[in-house]
Formats: sequence, structure tokens, C-alpha cells
Amino acid sequence: MAILPICRAGDPVLREKARRVRTIDKSIHKLVEDMWETMYDAPGVGLAAPQVGVSLRVVVIDVGDDNPIALVNPEIVKRSGERRCDEGCLSVPGYRGEITRSVKVVAQGVDPYTGKEVRIKAEDNLLAEALEHEIDHINGILYIDYLASPDSLIPLSDAPEVRG
Repeated sequence: MAILPICRAGDPVLREKARRVRTIDKSIHKLVEDMWETMYDAPGVGLAAPQVGVSLRVVVIDVGDDNPIALVNPEIVKRSGERRCDEGCLSVPGYRGEITRSVKVVAQGVDPYTGKEVRIKAEDNLLAEALEHEIDHINGILYIDYLASPDSLIPLSDAPEVRG
């Protein structure tokens, strides 16, 4: 396993629509393992393959509920409701911003370990937010795209959790 460099906003790979994975083989398993190690090291709760410079539709998410999720070719199949979320991103370090996300999210994709199609339902929690956030990444979308303007970004040094 290896800790991979995380691409920052401005890197063209983050704006590409990532390619579908045709075959889940050893290279995909190694990518997933490296993504886990990179995400935990950062630390973050989710990571998409484009964030480590690989334009493939692969994401990993661990919101701390003892149920980490790795998905190949994930997509949102259903969403409803709106809520405001305070969001950050490993590719936009040092900032956060308040954006609108869905209340209920249903995603599906392939579990790289079993090869089986899985459906994940999340409602009004960090998992729902992370599913939308990471699947946005594989579609070339960053959370900052949802902000009214770049001035809406809040430097973490000004964030209430840093100021105390």
C-alpha cells in the first residue's frame, strides 16, 4: 500500500468525467487499498480516484460507523429533499463552505471486494453528504462549484471550530 499525493483544485484531472471501470482486477484492488491509506492519512472521510490523479470511477468512504464503503462505478440513483451542509474537501485544503445537499440519497455501484452490485441508502447524515460529494468528484464537480462565489469559501483559520 502507498500514500498517494492528493490533487489540488486547479489540477485538470479533477475536472474530467472519470472513465468507467471495465474489469475489477488486481490494479483496481491496489488502487482501492492505496486510496484507503491516503484517505486515512490525510485524514478525510472520503476520497475519489481523480483526487489521486486516476481518472476512474472509484470512491472510498468511511464516516466512522464501522462500515467503510468502497464503490466502483457508483452513481446516485435517487435523491430527495434539501439541507445545508458545511463541507470541506481534501483537494481544497484549508477551506470550507456551506452548500446545499440532498436529505435522502440512494447510490449504487459495485463492491470491488465481492464484485456484486450494492445499493446504499443514507438519510440526513454525513454518509449522504459523502456519497454526493465523492460521486460529484468522479463527474468532474467540486463542492466549491455550488458556492455563490469564491468569496463564500471560509478559511479554516476563521472557522468557529478553529477560533474556539
